[in-house]
Amino acid sequence: MRVSTAKFFAGAVIAASAASTQAAQQCDWPAYRIFVERVVQADGRVVDRSTDAQQTTSEGQSYAMFFALVANDRASFDRLLGWTRTNLSANQFDANNLRLPAWQWGRRQDGSFGVMDPNSASDSDLWIAYDLFQAGRLWKEPMYTKLAYALATQIVKQEIVDLPGLGPMLLPGPQGFRIGDVTRLNPSYLPLPLLRGLAHEMPDGPWTKLAQNAAKMIKVTSPHGYAPDWAAYRNGQFVVDPKNGDVGSYDAIRVYLWAGMASAGDPLARPWLDALGGMRQSVAQTGFPPENVSTISGAASGEGPLSYWGALAPYFKALNDERGLGLARTHLEALVAPPGAGREPVYYDRVLGLFGGGFIDGRYRFDENGRLVTNWRSAC
Repeated sequence: MRVSTAKFFAGAVIAASAASTQAAQQCDWPAYRIFVERVVQADGRVVDRSTDAQQTTSEGQSYAMFFALVANDRASFDRLLGWTRTNLSANQFDANNLRLPAWQWGRRQDGSFGVMDPNSASDSDLWIAYDLFQAGRLWKEPMYTKLAYALATQIVKQEIVDLPGLGPMLLPGPQGFRIGDVTRLNPSYLPLPLLRGLAHEMPDGPWTKLAQNAAKMIKVTSPHGYAPDWAAYRNGQFVVDPKNGDVGSYDAIRVYLWAGMASAGDPLARPWLDALGGMRQSVAQTGFPPENVSTISGAASGEGPLSYWGALAPYFKALNDERGLGLARTHLEALVAPPGAGREPVYYDRVLGLFGGGFIDGRYRFDENGRLVTNWRSAC
């Protein structure tokens, strides 16, 4: 049977329109749009309104830059980078003159706004360097790549130390974390995909060994399958943090998130996940993640907020835990609810929700070399 040319073209137009609509739905990220509207100022400042100081952290800036890259939103990426350069690095943030960004900015005791603590946060520095490397590659912009090299070089110089009997390890910041023979560490500061990505860009750096040492830390400090917020290294071994003890809560929840997002092709991914089975068991038993756990005894208390579900979504996906993943999806619907529909998600809910929701929805992933793979490269 012959089809008329007019009908053929009409059918082609309808098919193309349907494909275009589907692509637009895939590429539109409602939770990200709402995040930009409610959390990011027009000048590129990410505001945590849940704090009295209305603070901005280098963490928030680094996460938002990552989301802008996943959303292919270069205008927001540049605003976020510009605000960070001006306010957290005192305009000293270029390839030839780079100052690690201060971690905390906000309303000070005298009512003025500015830097509240000049120490940097190494996890945020890692994220910004990673964001810049990937932006340089995905957007084909060499200036981002040059800036990424400069920042990563300063991280190595100022925030990575050689621990006796271990090798390279990331300090939480340049100042205040080495006291006598104790070195305090934060397990959530070492996402495996980022370390792989930095190793790919800077193969002569300490990143591969750092990933191996981070895996050791997770295994040793999580005897019941729960990661601690903080840990320490003393006399050649990982020990309980002398300041914060063995609690696992709001920092540690990110350890499960990063583990869940690691490429299954990474040889450290499965051992890392296997060391963190306690959280899966808790949710299977109670239907919710505990807010606090004792990593030494395994005792759990409280109910984790929305941010925990965002962090655990990729973890459940990596473990093929359909029940846990379904619970996480249900909770993450709050990120796109209209104002007034229940409790408004706070800063941490939104950022961990974007990480988790974006990942399980296929908006991005990491390959075995830690490179960011975004859906806008193909679907959009």
